[in-house]
Amino acid sequence: MTAAGVETGRTGPVRLLREAEFRRYWSAQTVSLLGDQITLIALPLLAVVAIGAGPAEMGYLTAAALVPNLFLSLPAGAWADRQPEKRRIMIVADVSRAVLLLAVPALWWAGVLTMPVLYLVAFLVGAFSLLFEVAHASLFASLVRRPDYVDANTLLNGSRAASFVAGPSVGGLLVQWLSAPLALIADVVTYLASAAFLGRVRVAEAPAETGTEVKGMTSGVRYVARSPVLRAVLLGATTLNLFNYIFAALFVLYLTTSLHVAPGTLGLIIGLGSIGGLLGAVLAGPLSRRLGIGPAVILGFLLFPAPLILVPWVSGPQWLIFGVLVVSEFFSALGVMVLDITVGSVQTAATPHTMLAVVSGFKRTVNYGIRPIGALIGGALGATIGVRPSLWIATVGALLGVLWIWFSPLRTMHDLPEL
Repeated sequence: MTAAGVETGRTGPVRLLREAEFRRYWSAQTVSLLGDQITLIALPLLAVVAIGAGPAEMGYLTAAALVPNLFLSLPAGAWADRQPEKRRIMIVADVSRAVLLLAVPALWWAGVLTMPVLYLVAFLVGAFSLLFEVAHASLFASLVRRPDYVDANTLLNGSRAASFVAGPSVGGLLVQWLSAPLALIADVVTYLASAAFLGRVRVAEAPAETGTEVKGMTSGVRYVARSPVLRAVLLGATTLNLFNYIFAALFVLYLTTSLHVAPGTLGLIIGLGSIGGLLGAVLAGPLSRRLGIGPAVILGFLLFPAPLILVPWVSGPQWLIFGVLVVSEFFSALGVMVLDITVGSVQTAATPHTMLAVVSGFKRTVNYGIRPIGALIGGALGATIGVRPSLWIATVGALLGVLWIWFSPLRTMHDLPEL
């Protein structure tokens, strides 16, 4: 559905890139995602290598970046729905994240960088990231026709998959060759480039929602609660993310201390494994059309977490550890791309345009808000029962998320849901 409400046929990913406004929007997302992946590996490595963080501190750091989603997503989404230009919100968020990350190497050079400072930076970057994402949902719907949701999400998640390949590899090498604080400067550049691309996007955005922000928050919650499709997706993703972030809080620590993987090798493992994400981005559209959108969602819910069971399982010589970890990352990355493309398309199709930001905010409150809880549980488990047993709990438990989808209308749904 276009902004004017005219239904058209599918254009395909290539034709979407020929549209100047979408191409600029996609370019902004691409460079920003690359920087995100550099930060994702540089910040925890900075904590481990430069400051000597332990399991509990790694849990706190992961939680600090995610806790804004728990408290701010719903009011941020309701507020964004009432703003006439979501694009400007995204630009402000990009510039703010660049300034915050630039402060890290400056504080490091000054000799005052501590874990509490990293917690604060991670929290503020997380807050602006959630503001960017809730506004992004509405801008996406203003730029993309409804029949093109899967193709557009394929392009965006293809960029994400490419960033998984390049970002960790570049980030790990920058940390090893230079230092973790200096590696963050690359992310600063990408956020500024994203802001510049967004500044050139010209689009007629959907009218802002009217009423109070409190009314917007309650209407978003009610809408998701009454939708069997949105409710199942939210509960499934929340279950998966609870266990996945128990895993994420301990992953870097386990590989670097227990498996003795060097920072550069870690980046290479994640980068090579993330090639699977590129394949997943290519396959998501054909799979959703051949199997149906619902079965494709189920496939993503299984294929994303299952290969990570290899991480606590593997042991032996370094060449074997390297190979098994690459395989694990490859198939997990393939699964997460299938999951994100199909789920993102379902959620956009099942939500009115005037409620996209607040519904996205509610989704982040529950789904993303569970992540710091998972990270804190991961840190606590790692400090009590050990890192490896905690990873077993995390990888097996993440498979439970698919049950919410199996017992919902999505299981037999072939096409995108109607409003």
